[in-house]
Amino acid sequence: MSDGGPADDMAALVGKAAGGDHAAWDEIVRRYSGRVWAVCRVHRLAPADAADVFQQTWLRVLENLDSLRDPAKFGAWIGTTCRNEALAAIRRARRAQPVDDSWLVDRPGDPDDDPELPFLVADRDAELWRAFRRLNRRCRDVLRVLVVDAEGGRPSYELAAAALGMPIGSLGPTRGRCLTQLRRFLTEGIGDAAGDS
Repeated sequence: MSDGGPADDMAALVGKAAGGDHAAWDEIVRRYSGRVWAVCRVHRLAPADAADVFQQTWLRVLENLDSLRDPAKFGAWIGTTCRNEALAAIRRARRAQPVDDSWLVDRPGDPDDDPELPFLVADRDAELWRAFRRLNRRCRDVLRVLVVDAEGGRPSYELAAAALGMPIGSLGPTRGRCLTQLRRFLTEGIGDAAGDS
């Protein structure tokens, strides 16, 4: 028998929205828009790109809503969908950098024409998650609570402190140290890859 908890509530909302209930869809958008904007901010997208990613994320969600197997994990699913859209926008923006004509004349070739590019991009994305897994358990937990799973896009430091069993005043500095360590792991990975070539 269902206990009527948040997972059941989300399952009901997803089911209704997938069936065409506009009020249920509006409620899902209201609940998760903040999270989608937060993922856009994490990727430091330009305002126009962030707006495009926001819309594209919701379009992808709407297209695939009826295939969601576990509505209780909707927050993680939409976060991953938005991250993928943000990374695609970053790749498109890199390919569309405006340049002056003299630079084009002196340019030996377009690296975006490299057939290996999709593999390199996939490798780069995988490198981020490898670096994340290298973090200690505390850092992974802190970053998940304060960055990845922050409800409404804004972390609740009170809830995070309770969930992690940490003093609220240590969350910000710990988050900063964990992000610094993640950047270092990523830099080491890039340096290792360059050394292998």
